Amino acid sequence: MSNLKESKISSRKIFSGKLINLFFDKVKLPNGKTSTREWIDHPGAVCIIPILPNGNICFIRQFRYGPGKEFIEIPAGKLDQGEDPLECAHRELQEETGYKSNKITFLTNIYPAIGFSNEKMWMYLAEELQLSNKKLDEDEFLEVSPLSIEQAMDFIYQGEITDVKTIIGIFWLEKFLSDNN
Repeated sequence: MSNLKESKISSRKIFSGKLINLFFDKVKLPNGKTSTREWIDHPGAVCIIPILPNGNICFIRQFRYGPGKEFIEIPAGKLDQGEDPLECAHRELQEETGYKSNKITFLTNIYPAIGFSNEKMWMYLAEELQLSNKKLDEDEFLEVSPLSIEQAMDFIYQGEITDVKTIIGIFWLEKFLSDNN
């Protein structure tokens, strides 16, 4: 068995924000030499694949400031301090889509940016949706954009869906549906 682990020698927080913290660490490499690592500490997040009563997926369209463009995504949101991921999934689903779910199933955990962040995401399937009220944050603007799974797969292959959590979610949904039919 190989030993690829790097060990932290020192760590310095170089930025502290509302959502993330940025660290500059000195590490000992597996070969005994040293190097540095810049990494983001993230509180974690959930992502939800909501299935509408007609079988379509309830996607959202949202402008993302970093890349500077609109994305088609599955609903998602960060965990609040001490929040249970399942509770966060229920909260984010209602906030972003205006639906509540009577059946939420955990699918998997993913790490969307392992090269520079410790962010962990919990992925859930939300079924048996009931219309409720959207409760968007005051700085959050998005539109609900339902698509069939076939349309979503086409959008992936055409490069119209490029968000990593959404692509992974669609593939997990496809597997879930084939395993349960």
